[in-house]
Amino acid sequence: MGDRDMPYGGPVIDAEDMEAVIDVLKGGRVAEGPVSAAFERALSEYTGAAYAVVCSSGTAALHLACLAAGLGPGDTVITTPLTTPSTANAAMYVGASVTFADVDPETGNIDPGKVIEAARAGGARAVIPVHYGGRPAEVERIGALARDLGLVVIEDAREALGAERLDDDGRWRKVGSCDHSEMTVFSFHPTRAITSGEGGAVTTNDRGLYELLKSYRDHGVTRDPAAFVNRRPAPWYYEMQRLGFNYRLSEIHAALGMSQLKRLDRLIERRREIAALYGGLFGGLPLFTTPPESPRARGAWPFYPVAIDFDGLGVSRAGLFGRLAEAGVSLDVHHVPVHTQPYYAEGPGRPGAGKPDLPSAERFFACEVSLPVHPALSDEDVKAIARALASEMTHTLAAVPGATAKVIDFPSVQPRKAARPETKEETDDAKVGM
Repeated sequence: MGDRDMPYGGPVIDAEDMEAVIDVLKGGRVAEGPVSAAFERALSEYTGAAYAVVCSSGTAALHLACLAAGLGPGDTVITTPLTTPSTANAAMYVGASVTFADVDPETGNIDPGKVIEAARAGGARAVIPVHYGGRPAEVERIGALARDLGLVVIEDAREALGAERLDDDGRWRKVGSCDHSEMTVFSFHPTRAITSGEGGAVTTNDRGLYELLKSYRDHGVTRDPAAFVNRRPAPWYYEMQRLGFNYRLSEIHAALGMSQLKRLDRLIERRREIAALYGGLFGGLPLFTTPPESPRARGAWPFYPVAIDFDGLGVSRAGLFGRLAEAGVSLDVHHVPVHTQPYYAEGPGRPGAGKPDLPSAERFFACEVSLPVHPALSDEDVKAIARALASEMTHTLAAVPGATAKVIDFPSVQPRKAARPETKEETDDAKVGM
């Protein structure tokens, strides 16, 4: 692979990011200051939601959303098994139970039909659809179903900041606009599209939820005299009105996140270019399945998930990972299904009697391999990764007519076209990183 490292994940930090952090340090106010508030306003403007609340992590954001939604003992939360444990854990934190609904076998996103089945089993109060791999879930349909079923919708978009979906009214909306949900959760972990080091956020269009999110984030404390239970005119007075947490984001973290947000669209565009290039390199290859294209969605692409028929190839996934690591290529798998984790399979998180029947999620996991989509990768890097992956399978692919040549010989492969043509305004915006 040569001397150049092939980054799988991690932040893209530039001089402006560093300067933004240094400015906060020089200013002396490193907590509960104006930068966090400005970051919230910028996130609200970017997503199209009325309000945004930043916090210390994506997991904290999920917890805050469940608290604000009033979930608790006796309630059931429906979610997907193809996510990190944090999605289900947040429901458990507030005393609710979890039911897993199966996924679409092609996209890995939660299947709305399975949400209906899970809700009809009784006890459901909320559904948390996850935008798997940064590709928008069917939140318009899920939102409509939720209204009929009386469910709260909390979007887990920790992998999907910058993604968009075309609604039935013909409008493109950013994930996080909350047009079909009560709240949307984001993460600013170093592996996400932008980072604040660690951090998260919740967006909403509901003023009441916004106030609850802020309260639970700040120890359950309010300093608003209009909200006081005990009337105290003194300027030093405050009230703790509910059991909250210290989930605040520091000014240092907010400064980094704010700086990164300014060039989010540019970073996402590069990720989309890499994903399209992978699609052109591997499209139509036997024993490989690339992510399906959708004219109604534009993903954020934190990684590029391919399905590989390991039985047909005669190789194991662990063996493939080891050999590619020796060649300088890092791979990953997203995600180990939550219902197979010991806590949920055998421990307190076990959802009712018996093992959940989730065949699509289990098949998806068994075949999935995540390729790197880091913005620092060049087109030649992407081709080199594809060559390394193909060369490890040559002995098997040679038995499939034309397969080896299709993968290893691609000096002039063109990327697949984007699902939606860009307007001049979008192109101009990408140039300035806003």
